[in-house]
Amino acid sequence: MQSLTLFFKTKIWNNQANRFLFSFLSLTLLFYFFNLCFIGITAQGSFYLAFIDKHLNYIKGLRDLLIETSAAILRLCGFKIRTSPFILHINGYGGVILVYSCLGYALMGTLTAFAISWPGKKLLDRVIFILIGIIIIQALNVARFIGISLLARRVSNLRTIDHHTIFNAIVYLVLVAFTYFWTKEKTR
Repeated sequence: MQSLTLFFKTKIWNNQANRFLFSFLSLTLLFYFFNLCFIGITAQGSFYLAFIDKHLNYIKGLRDLLIETSAAILRLCGFKIRTSPFILHINGYGGVILVYSCLGYALMGTLTAFAISWPGKKLLDRVIFILIGIIIIQALNVARFIGISLLARRVSNLRTIDHHTIFNAIVYLVLVAFTYFWTKEKTR
């Protein structure tokens, strides 16, 4: 047992790539499951915590921000909008229902896990990377909500298109490019 521990410490853990991979995967899973648990305790049901739902519900805050940002942009463009806590609707066009999987929390968690795990960067560089990455994710999300709402009645087979997969592919391509340049940039 002692030789296995020594092997792990010297051959596996001392390798920077292995440490990065372990940290990245662990943090990604931690963030993902934390968000799922948080959703579970803020959705009324068997283990509902009213105080957290009312005062600390960042998932609801994100959904409200995305709906209101999309609505504000559409209103500026002259559209009549109706919103509710889960719905963005353009009168005469269509709308979207924002379920939990629409919010991008898994993408944001993956991005954050990557930034924390990547070796050789200063704290400020990591924070800036995370903030810009989250802004990119959510700007693309708002564009998706607006686009789907505008096209909902115009494109007959829009419901058969898996916009979540298309959105994730686009966001991951943008984030891979963003990450490539961030990892190549020298630290300050």
